[in-house]
Amino acid sequence: MTFAGFLRLAFNTVSAPRDVARLLLAMNLPSQALWLAFALVIVLNTLMFSASMMLVPGDDLFGPVLGSPTVFGAMLAVSVGALIVAVTLCGRPLGGRATYSQIGILVIWLQALRVLMQVVVALLGPISLFLSGIVISAASVLGIWIFVNFIDVAHEMGSLLRAGLILLLAVVGMMLGLSLIFSLLGVSTGGIPGYV
Repeated sequence: MTFAGFLRLAFNTVSAPRDVARLLLAMNLPSQALWLAFALVIVLNTLMFSASMMLVPGDDLFGPVLGSPTVFGAMLAVSVGALIVAVTLCGRPLGGRATYSQIGILVIWLQALRVLMQVVVALLGPISLFLSGIVISAASVLGIWIFVNFIDVAHEMGSLLRAGLILLLAVVGMMLGLSLIFSLLGVSTGGIPGYV
């Protein structure tokens, strides 16, 4: 995929998320390609987040994590993986049909879009922190809307309300599970689940 094609697909994700979801699912990528794409978006998100925090240092909450990009990347990988599992499993009781690989490709694509958003924020940051804050807020709301549509298409729910319920249950379950695991390991999450 060329960069122009990437930008075109990113724009279509905003304007027609259901069509893009069907396109991504129709690709039916093999597991090796999915794992490679997963690793790539984790690395790129880690690099962009670390770079942005060097330009505009965050609060002390992120300090321990950002002290080691490797730790941040590992925690991000666990969080994204947990989101994929949670969205897949939470859809089953409500009649969802999506597989792990189907939810995986959709989440990976959203993480790729997050990299693009971070580039935009990094460019806007030195110009106006207020404007970059608006972009972050708008992207977060838009991301939820896109993901709900993705879930509806993947699980074949036929209801955005039920798809939204799946996302809510998945996020709550994921955050509770990760908080328990990380606390048992004695690791501060540093807001990583919220970052996903």
